[in-house]
Amino acid sequence: MKKIPSSEITPESLYLSRRKFITQAALVTAGAGILAACGGKLGGNNSTSTESNGTAGITPIAGAQTDEYGRELTEFDAVTNFNNFYEFTTDKGGVARLSQDFKTRPWTVEVGGLVNNPKTYDIDDLLTRFQEEERIYRLRCVEAWSMVIPWMGFPLNKLLKEVEPKASAKYVRFETLYDPDQMPGQNSSWYVWPYVEGLRVDEAMNDLAIISTGLYGNRLLPQNGAPLRLVVPWKYGFKSIKSIVKINLVEEMPTSLWMAASPQEYGFYANVNPEVDHPRWSQASERIIGETGRKPTLMFNGYEEEVASLYSGLDLRKWY
Repeated sequence: MKKIPSSEITPESLYLSRRKFITQAALVTAGAGILAACGGKLGGNNSTSTESNGTAGITPIAGAQTDEYGRELTEFDAVTNFNNFYEFTTDKGGVARLSQDFKTRPWTVEVGGLVNNPKTYDIDDLLTRFQEEERIYRLRCVEAWSMVIPWMGFPLNKLLKEVEPKASAKYVRFETLYDPDQMPGQNSSWYVWPYVEGLRVDEAMNDLAIISTGLYGNRLLPQNGAPLRLVVPWKYGFKSIKSIVKINLVEEMPTSLWMAASPQEYGFYANVNPEVDHPRWSQASERIIGETGRKPTLMFNGYEEEVASLYSGLDLRKWY
């Protein structure tokens, strides 16, 4: 099968029209009973957010499309009920239940630091300011399970170009909302809250990196990082920070939550690499949620052609 470049995108208007057509042609109910990896359990809320943010009425059609390698989309029920979001709980099957009343309005995102044009965006301004696109990406968790997800969103570089990074900016620092009343997991003393992640500026400018606003034709649900999350498909999933409230351009490498918690296990780059094992398990293969058996892990999660040049000369084992 010919590999279709993952940078090829579909404008939202065409995407929604196609989804509506498929919905009218054949409604497919998202399957239940999928055995989840890493000790999780499926079940719970698989409907919509308590605050519907538009693009409503689009029925998710699991398995109707594939990624460029022919891998089918992961079932909607699994994508929305098997989640790592430690701000709520470490139980993958419990995130949807504990986050169902999470408020995503009002919501603002501050974008500043080493920029010429700092801005504070209201969520609804962001949703209209940047044209949304569909990106079908593989999501590879550091725990060696994976999904294929049709995200909606816009390239991160469009947002960064608008605030005009200064020449001294070397990294982009992202920060999640800190609200222990809404996010009970933040009461845990095991981690340094709020959740922080980072990218080099050139990584953030790569067209594959997006700010996601939805999936499967609907706005993001709380358990998936509503209202805005980062998606960096060539890196392990913990890099794709959720429920973002701050984006700062900085000169020094940010220390992420996972780097602070366990630096010997979670490095800054965290690129998907089948040749570099996690200290406690192999990364050579992965389990695709909803399927039996395992598949070989792809270098850079299959996006090597688009991103390998970013790391020319780096020892990828050192920068795990």
